[in-house]
Amino acid sequence: MAKAKIHNVLFITTEADPFASTGGMGEVCSALPRALNKTKKTDARVMMPLYEDVAYRYKEHMTFVCNITVGLAWRNQYCGLFRMEYEGVVYYFVDNEYYFKRGNLYGYYDDAERFAFFSRAALELLPYLDFKPEVLQSNDHLTALVPVYYKLDYKDRDGYKRIKNVFTIHNINYQGIYPLVIAGDVFGIADENVSLVEYNGKINLAKAAIVSCDKITTMSPQYAREIRLPEFAGGLDGVLIENREKIVGILNGIDVDEFDPATSKSLFVNYDANNLDAKKKNKIELQRMLSLPEDPDVPVVCMVARMVAYKGYDLLRKSINADNVEQNLLDTNMQLIIMGKGDADIEGYLTYIQNMYNRRVRTLVTYNKDIMHKLLAAADICLIPSRTEPCGLTQMYACRFGAVPVVRATGGLIDSIVDCGKGDVGNGFVFEEYDSDMMDKTIYRALDMYTNDKATWTALVKRVMACDFSWNKAALEYNVLYRVLTA
Repeated sequence: MAKAKIHNVLFITTEADPFASTGGMGEVCSALPRALNKTKKTDARVMMPLYEDVAYRYKEHMTFVCNITVGLAWRNQYCGLFRMEYEGVVYYFVDNEYYFKRGNLYGYYDDAERFAFFSRAALELLPYLDFKPEVLQSNDHLTALVPVYYKLDYKDRDGYKRIKNVFTIHNINYQGIYPLVIAGDVFGIADENVSLVEYNGKINLAKAAIVSCDKITTMSPQYAREIRLPEFAGGLDGVLIENREKIVGILNGIDVDEFDPATSKSLFVNYDANNLDAKKKNKIELQRMLSLPEDPDVPVVCMVARMVAYKGYDLLRKSINADNVEQNLLDTNMQLIIMGKGDADIEGYLTYIQNMYNRRVRTLVTYNKDIMHKLLAAADICLIPSRTEPCGLTQMYACRFGAVPVVRATGGLIDSIVDCGKGDVGNGFVFEEYDSDMMDKTIYRALDMYTNDKATWTALVKRVMACDFSWNKAALEYNVLYRVLTA
């Protein structure tokens, strides 16, 4: 029998855990290559910038590969390449101190130029790698120029022919929109090719990648459908409909070893589905840590999400500000703990609510994995009322820790959480309409089961904790995609 072909895939990304990350994309771009390599059907590697943020404990294990000069419009810039292997994945780091020796990953006036350089450098460095990629997988608008530059400048070069490009959309709302006037000076796109990057009179890098790549992947099957609708597409619905044959939705997974209540070093007490009394001990300890009334029987509802409107904070605000006292969520016998950071108005409002309901509410304006583990271990219910959600990982983390999810039916939330009805099926509570009253009714339904039907609730928690959200299934689906793409 002939040996199965191994596909060489290079993830080109602006972030990857544990080196430098701001959230979900960084987690995906480390966990997915690791899972792919475990299948033995793909050799997945990662290329990313060598930021100042990358810890010395990693830098000291990197090996210098080469340095070259990379041309970008009228510039010629130094570019170094370093290599290291970490947890079964080879990482390549692109070095340029002018662009990447900065205090933060993003947020600079020249971000467009910084990541255009990185995208161009990634392609220029391919001949210097110790493997030959068959697939380049770029991620969101910051590396959207990879398939664009490949199509314009590299596809017919020796050593570059027949490489396929996958563009992964983590969030369609981040599109890389810039004034059209910088196409030549910053991106090095000739006048005759500007139409490729132009959309509605401006540069739109996501649009350019969508029309230039061979395949588009999204973080869930439902999100792949939703981004073709005007209310979700951020103005790109027409482009996505025209390119719908390229779109594949694959539900993300999570690192089930990291998010394991039986072994997590962050917890006050470890536990599993057969020892839920220990979960209550985590509740007491967290209540004590946050100076909340210590009560193992009061339902704890948590919300762990970036503090931006589309995560459902506007629904929460309506529920809390309801004129009808019976509809005020915080007049319910529960404790609400919120963790996240983002919009200053939302942060300020939720801090105000903590002060108003000091014995019921805690607002943690931070994002900290150690605290997140503690919070999910203590919580009975995890609220995720997003208006849109490409995948969502929090509902999967919550299931691992036995915090039953209450979610809105959108994106990856509906692909991963099935309504439990009266408690005998499914793995959570789901509401359809993006409406505060519908959210409240669903929370009350969960609170009623928790309070009045302990046996059903315990069975539900055990079923929730048994859900398999590992990367195994996603890795197999990506393997199929790569096989078809390179056939």
